[in-house]
Amino acid sequence: MKKAKVTIQDIADALGISRNTASKALNGADSVPPETREKVFSKAAELKYKHFSSLTAAVSASDPQGNIALLTSNLPNSSHFGSQLLSGLEKRISTEGYTLSIYFVRENDINAMTLPGNFEPSSVDGIICIEMFNKEYSGLITSLGIPAIFIDCAADIVYPELKADLLLMENEHSVYAMTRKLIGSGVESFGFVGDYNHCRSFHERWTGFNRALADAGIPLNPESCIIGQDKDYLLEAGWMDSQLEALSHWPAAFICANDFIAISLMKSLKGRGVNVPGQIAVCGFDDASESRIIEPHLTTVHIYSGHMGIVSAEMLLSRIKDPARPYQVTHVATDVIFRDSTPVPN
Repeated sequence: MKKAKVTIQDIADALGISRNTASKALNGADSVPPETREKVFSKAAELKYKHFSSLTAAVSASDPQGNIALLTSNLPNSSHFGSQLLSGLEKRISTEGYTLSIYFVRENDINAMTLPGNFEPSSVDGIICIEMFNKEYSGLITSLGIPAIFIDCAADIVYPELKADLLLMENEHSVYAMTRKLIGSGVESFGFVGDYNHCRSFHERWTGFNRALADAGIPLNPESCIIGQDKDYLLEAGWMDSQLEALSHWPAAFICANDFIAISLMKSLKGRGVNVPGQIAVCGFDDASESRIIEPHLTTVHIYSGHMGIVSAEMLLSRIKDPARPYQVTHVATDVIFRDSTPVPN
């Protein structure tokens, strides 16, 4: 008899919460307390619910060798590139007999510089960090002396300071190429949207954007950019509307730090009756599923998430086997995808 699919209602019933709360937690809603969100994620992984099925703490290997710990301040949902990355990562380490355990790092942990209460370093063979963008806390993790790899990192980290392997998607050159293509198609003024101090990837995208303008002799106009802290964008309703209102000059094209920022921007522009791309072009980054749903479809940069998961697993496994090897910084190539939110490049 075929086993029934696990539903959100099953997760809610198991935890004694409403289906609505469970659904909001799985979708990363900020209205759900971190403790509740953690319980929902853990139960989803335990019950093998959809995208969380690969994140169970047990694998089928008959002779497990050890435990890999995933430390995260925000477990990626199904729309985030990290979801497919984790799937590829878990499959690769399971072939070597390792289990994957998830530990949530709360804001209180970061402020107090303490490890999660249920994290026991002596039982961990390797650490994977996702959505961990605090420089000082990164230092706490690497000071444990456990082989570690960061998927992206704090924007202000200088690579030799990290004392761990680092994996990023290619950010700078892809944004550079995308911006130069738009310049070649006749776009003459640009703005950037996103907090370039949020993480290393955002900072590299900002660098590529600025380099493209400089090489084309186009001056950067700060009054056309929205670069406030991203926590404002995430938490404050109407934040993008107010930021657009405050701009003294609207450019012909906005380059956004990721797709979700770009989609929020497009909705605000549409609400003001602005035609995209007729009046303003918009670009994102990540190639999230939403980028192919919103109208017009979003020009973006495709990330090979599953491959990044395999690469990160192999880097960590190599580090576990040889802790003394030189630290490695790896960028995985990306592809620029032009869609209807921008003019067709020449």
